[in-house]
Amino acid sequence: MRSIYDVIKRPVISEKSTALAEVGNRFVFEVAPAANKQEIREAVQRLFNVKVREVRTMMMHGKVKRVGRFETKRPNWKKALVTLAEGQKIDFFQTK
Repeated sequence: MRSIYDVIKRPVISEKSTALAEVGNRFVFEVAPAANKQEIREAVQRLFNVKVREVRTMMMHGKVKRVGRFETKRPNWKKALVTLAEGQKIDFFQTK
């Protein structure tokens, strides 16, 4: 069993993920490539103290970038789209 901090690497903060969080109560995370849906569900529930309704995962292929005259490839990474139950919320930017 992996630690919850080994499963969840970071939240993905973008325009699209922010809109999903506001409208559909869905949150996007970068997760470990070897993590499965059950591990992701358990990690999010324990880390943020929320009830997870659904987890969808996808492998994101790394982009090819130019470094001077050479082309390099960024590593592949795994993205998880987590849907929370009704009334649940994760606040990444807590304001007082």
